[in-house]
Amino acid sequence: MLSDTDIEIESLAATDRADAHVRALMGWLHRLIAWQIAVTRHTFGPLADDEYRGLYVPDAEVEILAAAPPPYAPDLTARRADLAAERMALSRHSFGSPITRVAHLFGLSDFEQDILMLGLAPEIDLRYERLYAYIQDDVTKKRPTVDLALRMLCPDPGRRAESRAAFAPEAPLMRNRLVQLFEDGQRHAPLPARFIKLDERIVAELLGQAALDPQIAPFASLTRPERRLSQIILADALGERLHQVVTSHQRGLVLALQGSYGSGRAALSEAICGELKIPLLSVALDRMREGDLIPTEAMRRTLREATLQGAAILWQGAGFLLTPPPEAAQPEGAGAWRQAFLAALDEFTGRSFLALDQSWEARGALRHALYLRIELPASSYTDRERIWSERLANDAPDQAALAALASTFRLSGGQIRDAVDMARALARWRDQPLGMAELYAACRAQSSGRLDTLAHKINATYAWNDIVLPLDQVTMLREICVQVRHRRTVLESWGFDKHLAMGKGVNVLFAGQSGTGKTMAAEIIAADLGLELYKVDLSTMVSKYIGETEKNLDKVFTAAREANAILFFDEADALFGKRSEVKDAHDRYANIEVGYLLQKMEEYDGIVILATNLRKNLDDAFIRRLHVAIDFPFPEEPDRMRIWRKVFPRSAPLADDVDLSYLAKQFKLAGGNIRNIALLSAYLSAEDGTSIGMNQIVRAIKREYQKLGKLVTETEFGKWIGVARG
Repeated sequence: MLSDTDIEIESLAATDRADAHVRALMGWLHRLIAWQIAVTRHTFGPLADDEYRGLYVPDAEVEILAAAPPPYAPDLTARRADLAAERMALSRHSFGSPITRVAHLFGLSDFEQDILMLGLAPEIDLRYERLYAYIQDDVTKKRPTVDLALRMLCPDPGRRAESRAAFAPEAPLMRNRLVQLFEDGQRHAPLPARFIKLDERIVAELLGQAALDPQIAPFASLTRPERRLSQIILADALGERLHQVVTSHQRGLVLALQGSYGSGRAALSEAICGELKIPLLSVALDRMREGDLIPTEAMRRTLREATLQGAAILWQGAGFLLTPPPEAAQPEGAGAWRQAFLAALDEFTGRSFLALDQSWEARGALRHALYLRIELPASSYTDRERIWSERLANDAPDQAALAALASTFRLSGGQIRDAVDMARALARWRDQPLGMAELYAACRAQSSGRLDTLAHKINATYAWNDIVLPLDQVTMLREICVQVRHRRTVLESWGFDKHLAMGKGVNVLFAGQSGTGKTMAAEIIAADLGLELYKVDLSTMVSKYIGETEKNLDKVFTAAREANAILFFDEADALFGKRSEVKDAHDRYANIEVGYLLQKMEEYDGIVILATNLRKNLDDAFIRRLHVAIDFPFPEEPDRMRIWRKVFPRSAPLADDVDLSYLAKQFKLAGGNIRNIALLSAYLSAEDGTSIGMNQIVRAIKREYQKLGKLVTETEFGKWIGVARG
C-alpha cells in the first residue's frame, strides 16, 4: 500500500521528479529538525527557552547532562518512526535526482546522503543556520556538527559510534572531498565538535548548477567531442583495434598514446570519447604542478570532476612525471607529484589517456588499472596529402602542390594544421592569395624547435646558377633533390618502403678541398627543396666522457626528425673517422661511437650531408652506406673564370682595368678564396673612394695568400708584384 509520500511523488511528471525528490528531501529534513527541537525541549524542559541559554551552563542543566538521558516521549518515538518510514519511501522514488546520482557515483549510504542534505540546507535557506544554532545551544554554531548529524540521523545511541566511520579520511565523503570538516576556534577539536560543510562543487552539483570545479579550472577543460574514429586518419586498422579495446574494457583502462607533437594524441582521445558518447576532461599536468593545490588534493579533485561528469581523462604532459630526469635535475616535490599521479591513475575507474612523447611501461606501478601503450606511427605520404587537402580545402593550389608539400615536409597532422593557419595569416598580412611561398614558409616555421639549441641554422641564399661545378657534379646534386621530391611515389606507391627497414633517407658525402663549394651546394639543395639547413657543431657533440657523444648525437637526430631538417656535418672526418684496431678502452669506445653513428644515419629518414676535406680519412663503412658521394674538384682555369664573373654583383662598380681572364689564369684559387678576395677588395675600394680595380684586387689576393701560407712570387703576380709587395 502506497504512503502519502509515494502518492505525492507518483503524481508528478517524470521530468519534474528529480527536482521534486530534492524538495521532498528538504521537507523531510525540515520535519526532522522540528523533531530534534522537540527532543531538545523534552530533554531540557523550561531550560530550553532560557534567553541566556548557550551563554552559560546553569546548575539545572548540569544535572540533566550528568543524569542518564531520559527516554523519548511516546509521541516523539512515533514521530521518529514516521520520519524513518518517510525517508525509506523517498529512497524508493529518487528518480535520478542529483543527490541519488552523487550517492551512486561515490557509493554513499543513506546515512551519508542525509549528511549531504544537512550540509545543503544552509546553502539553500539561511534560516537553517539559526535552527542549527538553536539545537546546538550556541548562536555561533550555524553549521551542523558531526555530533548533531549523529544525534539527528542515528536515534539509536548504539549506532552512533559505528556511524562515525563515515567521517574517516578514506570514507567516500572525505576521500572524494564531498564534505569538509573544520574547526571554529577550538584547536584540536574532537571529531563530534567539528563542523560539516559541503564543498562548493558538490553544492552546485546537488542544485543542478554543475560547472567545472574552479579549483582545477586553471589547468583543466571539459569538452563533449563529436568526432568519430572514422574521421581520424589511422594506419593499419588501428581505429578498429582501439574501438574494440575501449569498448571491451570499461573500467580502469589507462591507454598510453605515444607520439610526437601533432601526432594526433588529443584528436584520437576525442574521437574515442565521441564513439563512446562521453565527455573528455583534458588536464595539463605542467600547469597543475605550478598551481597552489598540493598533489593529492589536485588529483582527488580531478578524479571527482571526471566522475561527476562521467568523463574520460586526457593527461597532457604525463611524460615528465612518468619518465623523470635524473634526481638532481628534478624540481622540488616532483616525487610527491609522481606518487600522487600514479595513485590517481590506478584508482580511477573510468578511462584515462596519457599523451606521451617517449615510451613508458607500467611494470607494476599500476595494480588495478589495465595499462596499454599504443605507439602512433608517423603519417605516410598519402596520409599527409589527405590532411593537407582537408586543411586547405578550397585554398589548395593544386594536386601537384599537395603532393610536393606531403613529400617534402614530414609534418604531423597537428603541425600541418598549424602550418595552414600560419600560411593563411601570412597571406592576409601580405594582402595576397595563399600561395606556395606562404605554405613553404609556414612549414619551415613548424620545423624549427629543439634543433635550434643543438645546431646552427644556415639561411640558404644561393641558387643553382650561383655554383660553379662540372656538369656531372651539378647533375648529381639535382638528383639528390629528385630523391626527396619523389619519395612518395617510389617508397609508398611502388612499394619500396616495405623492403627497406632502414636507409629511407638520403645520406650524402661532399668531398673536396676547402672553398670548392660544399657548403654552397648544401644551401642550394635546402633552398631548392624548401627545407631548413642546420650545421652541426662537432665541438659540442664530442665528449671525453663515455656515452656522452652518443647522447648528444641522439638528441640531434631526434630533433632533426621533428624539424624535417637537413643535417650538415662539416669536417665530418673528425667525427666519422676510421675505426682503429682496439688497443685500449679508449679505442673500444671510439669505435662504439662510430658504429652508433652508422646506426643513427641509417635510421634517419631525412637528408644528412657529410662534408670533408679528406675523404680518405672516412671510415669505409660510411662510404659503403652512403647514397650519394660527390667529389668537388679544385676549379680549373675555365671554372675559375666563371667564378670571377659571378663573384662581383652587377651593382658593384668595377674599374676598366679589371682583367678577369688574367686573374683566372694566374691565381689558382678555390671559389671560397675568390669570394673572400672579391669582398675584401670591395671594402678596400670603398675606403679609397674608388671603383673596384686591379690594385685593390691584388692587395686582397695578397692577404688571402698570407692566410693560406702561400708565398707572394713574381711568377704569379707578374706586373702587379709591386702592388702585392707594397
